Amino acid sequence: MAPARVDAEKQEAQHELEVKVAKYSRGQGADLKALGDKKLKGQLSVKEKLYGQSAKAAAKAEKWLMPNDGGILEPDHLEKTYRFSQRDILTEVDLLSSRKPFDMILPVLGPYNIGYTPNGRYMLVGGRKGHLAMMDMLHMDLIKEFEVRETVRDVTFLHNEQLYAVAQKKYPYIYNRHGTEIHCLKEHGKALKLQFLSKQFLLASINSFGQLHYQDVSTGEMVANYRTGLGRTDVMRANPYNAVIGLGHAGGKVTMWKPTSVKPLVTMLCHHGPVTAVAFDRGGHLMATAGVDRKIKIWDLRKYEVVRSYPQRAQSLDFSQKGLLACSNGSQVEIYRDFGGHDYKLYMKHRILKGYQVGKVLFRPYEDILGIGHSMGFSSILVPGSGEPNFDTFVDNPMETTKQKREKEVHALLDKLPPETIMLNPNMIATVRAPKKKEKKTKKEIEEEMDDAIEAAKNIERKKKTKGRSKPSKRAKKKEEDVFKAKRPFLEQSEEINGRPDKKQRIGEEVELPKALQRFAKKPQS
Repeated sequence: MAPARVDAEKQEAQHELEVKVAKYSRGQGADLKALGDKKLKGQLSVKEKLYGQSAKAAAKAEKWLMPNDGGILEPDHLEKTYRFSQRDILTEVDLLSSRKPFDMILPVLGPYNIGYTPNGRYMLVGGRKGHLAMMDMLHMDLIKEFEVRETVRDVTFLHNEQLYAVAQKKYPYIYNRHGTEIHCLKEHGKALKLQFLSKQFLLASINSFGQLHYQDVSTGEMVANYRTGLGRTDVMRANPYNAVIGLGHAGGKVTMWKPTSVKPLVTMLCHHGPVTAVAFDRGGHLMATAGVDRKIKIWDLRKYEVVRSYPQRAQSLDFSQKGLLACSNGSQVEIYRDFGGHDYKLYMKHRILKGYQVGKVLFRPYEDILGIGHSMGFSSILVPGSGEPNFDTFVDNPMETTKQKREKEVHALLDKLPPETIMLNPNMIATVRAPKKKEKKTKKEIEEEMDDAIEAAKNIERKKKTKGRSKPSKRAKKKEEDVFKAKRPFLEQSEEINGRPDKKQRIGEEVELPKALQRFAKKPQS
């Protein structure tokens, strides 16, 4: 029995490897038997062999480097995934996953806003009436809880869980993990929304006067302060791909900003009314917007065109690491999944108790969890297939130790990018800039260069030749030819600038004049 079991395991492993090799293969190979050219046949056979080797190497690397497979809800026959409730999902998942969803009912200090660290381990919650709490989601421990006794509009972590920023009644404040106030950022004013750009160590905020601020939290320097000119807004999101800030305005416009530009990089008219939510995909090429006109639109940022439009209202939007889109409407949360070609269809639904108003939805990184902040507290639900199953410890490590955390912070400061690296296309960095076109010279510069060339042509010394070839008349004629040759290129340049006024434009039958001038045109003689 033992040898048979070993053979069965080998066959199963071989089958798994073949499936992964087919995943990384480049399609069907070339038909080499039909080729008559021996040289071409040999070259193609070598290439096909290399393609097979690369697919096999990629399959083996996936086996060892990405051991976990992402899950997904799979319906049977006529079942619909959006009909599965959280109770149905909890009965099927493992014990560790069943402990992750929860409901925290805090009716006095809501509605609540939430934020996660980039590795998804810590969660920060902020109640509108001044309640702040920080939790370790891995061990479900409360680290710190306190009240600031004034309005809290938004919360966000900085580079790690040691520091976080809170937009309070008058100014944003920075606290450490023990709840101690570190800084008061008075230059930001009455901030409504906060976003942190981790690669550049920039804290961005938009205040009640429509002013966008960028501040470097490593040096304390105010990098930029711009007036948007489109009024008050509390819709703000950072694109994770290029660190460009997207703002949604009351006129239906979405603008994109960087700290080194006074004017917006892009201005898009997205809705026929105020924009209520903006979200960016992890790849940076998709943007979802929602407006008061009861529409959710999916935009392709490479062409700035609408890919899909859905008749749905949303107060908050968020993309997961695997591309799921969550939107909140009243007391209901809906999750949409891309079924190919940016065709988002309803994947899951979750309704909170009637009367609860959902304020913010946010996916937890590296977990199949969706955090929900609502008017009566905050909740966490299971969304299979939303998180990245395999994490890179050099990027984000949910299990990092204190030593690893310290080293990562030092490396992040050493690798900090300047604000100039924020641009719509970050692939332009480290490339050679295309040469600029030569600017056309002015008429005065051309005349000065022509005078110098004429003077140089006149001063050319010529050898004296015998047999009548050095007569004064011939020398003068030769000098005139040299002067004309020197003048000719400059005359052509001046003609390009001024046009050719001596040549009249002929109007033929094929040229159609404007209606106001047609009565002056000569009629063709019959």
